[in-house]
Amino acid sequence: MSKLLHLNAFLMNTGHHEASWRLPESDPFSSTKIGHYANLARIAERGRLDSVFFADSPSLWGDIGRRPSGSLEPTVVLAALAAVTEHIGLIATASTTYNEPYNLARRFASVDHLSGGRAGWNIVTTATLDAARNFNLDALPSHAARYERAEEFLRVAKRLWDSWDDAAILGDKETGLWGDQRLVYPAEHAGEHFQVAGALNVPRSPQGHPLLVQAGSSESGRAFAAAHAEAVFTAQQTLEEAQAFYADLKRRAAAFGRDPDHVLVLPGIVPVLGDTEAEARELEAELDRLIVAEYARDNLAGLLGVAPEELELDAELPGNLRDESEIEGMKSRYTLVVELARRERLTVRQLIGRLGGGRGHRTFSGTAEQVADAIVDWADNGAADGFNIMPAVMPSGLEAFVDKVVPILQERGRFRTEYTGTSLRDHYGLPRPANPRRREALESAVKGVLAHSR
Repeated sequence: MSKLLHLNAFLMNTGHHEASWRLPESDPFSSTKIGHYANLARIAERGRLDSVFFADSPSLWGDIGRRPSGSLEPTVVLAALAAVTEHIGLIATASTTYNEPYNLARRFASVDHLSGGRAGWNIVTTATLDAARNFNLDALPSHAARYERAEEFLRVAKRLWDSWDDAAILGDKETGLWGDQRLVYPAEHAGEHFQVAGALNVPRSPQGHPLLVQAGSSESGRAFAAAHAEAVFTAQQTLEEAQAFYADLKRRAAAFGRDPDHVLVLPGIVPVLGDTEAEARELEAELDRLIVAEYARDNLAGLLGVAPEELELDAELPGNLRDESEIEGMKSRYTLVVELARRERLTVRQLIGRLGGGRGHRTFSGTAEQVADAIVDWADNGAADGFNIMPAVMPSGLEAFVDKVVPILQERGRFRTEYTGTSLRDHYGLPRPANPRRREALESAVKGVLAHSR
C-alpha cells in the first residue's frame, strides 16, 4: 500500500512568482495584512494540508522595487493564526545566528501552547552579509562557524523545552500546591557560544518540542538535518537530483541511529494550474512577461557574487564564477542555480524566467491531473515523502491546488480526507519526544546521596 503524502503550504504575500503582485487580482499591500494570511491558512486547512510555513530573514531582502518586500515577524503571525485555525500546523523560520536560545525557545513553546500543539521551527543559520551587519558584525560568520553555533543552540533549546517535567504542574486547590518544584530542571548549560543557567519560564508544551524543520542542502546542512530535523524543505530540479538527495539524507539519518522514516523530505514545487495545459502555460508566460529583468538580474548577480554588468541578459553565465568551496552563504542554492544554467545552456534572461517562479524550486505548469501525477511520480520513485507547495499566485493558486489537486490525491488514496490527530507531529506521523531530564535529575540525586553516605 502506498504511503500517504505530506503537504505543506509555503505562504508568501502575493505568491512565489516575483511578478505575482502585478496581476489584476493581486493585492500589492497584502504582506502586512494578517487577514490575508488568515485567509491563506484557512484555505490550506480546508484542504487538510499538514502545515503552513513562513520563511524569514532578519534583514531587508533585495531591492523593494522588484516585488512586495518587508515581512511581519513570523512567530507573531503564527500566534495570530493559531486563533483562527483549529488543525493545521504552523511553522516559522528563525535564525540560530541572530537569536538567543532562551528567548527563541520561549517563543516557540508559547506558540505550541497557544495552538494546542501545532508549532514548528524551521532552523536556519542565515547566510547574508546584510543580516550580519544588523547584529553588530562587520562580516558574515563562516559557514562552519554558523553551523557550530546552530548545533549548540539547538542543544540548549531542547534542554530548555525539557526543563519542566510533564508532571510538574499539579493544580491541587485543596492542598494549595500548584506545582512540584522538584520537577523543574535548570538548563545549567555552559558552552562555547552560550551560558544559560535557569529553567524556561514556560511549562513543557503539548508537543514537548516544536516540530524541527531544516532547509539547507549543503554538506553542513545535510549533516545537521540528518542529526536533528524531522522535516526537510529542499529545492531539487530533476527527479535524479531529488532521488540522490533523498537517499543520501535517509542514509545519513540512519547513521545517526535515527529512524529514516522520521526524517521527512519535502521538495518545493511551484504549481501553475489551468483547466488545460495550454491555459496553465499561458498563465506562466504572462507572469514571466511581467518580470522586470533589470531588478531580477541585480538579484541574480548578488547570489552569484558578481557585478550586475557582468551578466548580459541574452548571453549565458560567464565562465569565471566562483567555485562552491569559496561560497560562505547560500551554498546549496548557488550550486543549484549554476548547475541549472550550465546543464540547460540558459541565457541570463532565460535563467531569470526560470528562477522568477520559485527561486530555484521546481516549477510545474499543467492541469490538476498533471500536477497530481508529478507529485505522485516523485513520491513513488524515492524522491520525496511529500511536497512543500509554493503557489505562484496567492490566494488563487493555493485555492486551485486545494480545490482541484487535493481531491485527486484523496481519490487515489494518497492524502488524508480528514485530520486524524490534534498536533503537527500527529499530522506528520512523528513521535512526541521523551523528556530525559527526570532521569538525569534522579541520577544526580542518587550520586549526591552516595557521595554523602561515604
